[in-house]
Amino acid sequence: MRYDETPRLALFLPSLRGGGAERVMVHLARGFAERGFQVDLVLAKAEGPYLAEVPPSVRVVDLRASRVLFSLPGLVRYLRKERPHALLSALDHANVIVCLAHRLARVPSRLVISEHNTLSASRPQNARGRLLPWFMRWTYPWADAVIAVSQGVAEDLIHLTGLPREKIQVIYNPVVTPELFAKAREPLDHPWLASGEPPVILGVGRLTEQKDFPTLIRAFALVRAQRPARLMILGEGELRPQLEALVHELGLQDDVALPGFVENPYAYMARAAVFVLSSRREGFGNVLVEAMACGTPVVSTDCPSGPREILDHGKYGRLVPVGDVKSLAESILKAMDEPPYRDLSRVAEFTLEKSLERYGAVLGV
Repeated sequence: MRYDETPRLALFLPSLRGGGAERVMVHLARGFAERGFQVDLVLAKAEGPYLAEVPPSVRVVDLRASRVLFSLPGLVRYLRKERPHALLSALDHANVIVCLAHRLARVPSRLVISEHNTLSASRPQNARGRLLPWFMRWTYPWADAVIAVSQGVAEDLIHLTGLPREKIQVIYNPVVTPELFAKAREPLDHPWLASGEPPVILGVGRLTEQKDFPTLIRAFALVRAQRPARLMILGEGELRPQLEALVHELGLQDDVALPGFVENPYAYMARAAVFVLSSRREGFGNVLVEAMACGTPVVSTDCPSGPREILDHGKYGRLVPVGDVKSLAESILKAMDEPPYRDLSRVAEFTLEKSLERYGAVLGV
């Protein structure tokens, strides 16, 4: 088969600013390109740190829109010109626009949308947040298939939109890649992670209300009162000033670091004593799988929807109630005495290869 006869796949996102859904779509784009497909990563606006991770084999299509809504005309033009075999989108507001664009373009491309969050808990309490479920109920039935990244997200989506269960497929995120293991082994020059230093507790995520890092910081204060340790939170976001103020209020400034966004969090994960996910809600929880793949003991809040599924009801890591500072501290202390993971059988469920097979079946390729 000649290259120009191979199916073209289009993956649509608002941008490649740091986030779990964006990383997933970059993994899928690369994986399908490596399997010989023509892959277009169509972005409302081509910006964000994950742009650097897009391989040359994937074409980036920049619609140059200031907002996702304004990408609608450009997306319609793209679909009419390129007529991809299948179109995959992620994130609720982008999914609505993709459904509208597909309808307006009147092309035979198979339309698949993916949901990465527990929407009933995560949508903003503003006009857009109130209208979004209505737009989803109107447009989502136009898709040929809907992918949810966990069973919890699927159940929430059915409740919110009324979609029939048979239209929704659960496919876990393609988190574990060969690159993850290679990056975990890369050298890391950070004084806290040198041999002989106190153990480091690690959190990773945007500094937002959803991630509930105040609970992690308060739990760390209880841990620090019992034994030497340090806390590092990788990520950037609007709550940085509040988190820094809390660190100072608790007198932890010598033992808590907020380095911001880092391109290779896996090298930190591989050297941390414990990885903690303190979120109020998650669609899946990519970072939990990443830490497990790096061999690091994990502690997570039992938030909706992914962590309980990932950890198989606590079999592969400790689950604590959301917002419970004391329980989180106790579980961190216990996890600090656990050996690294050696059995990676659980993380094999979340490999890129498994996800590509399942996504390929839904996309019809």
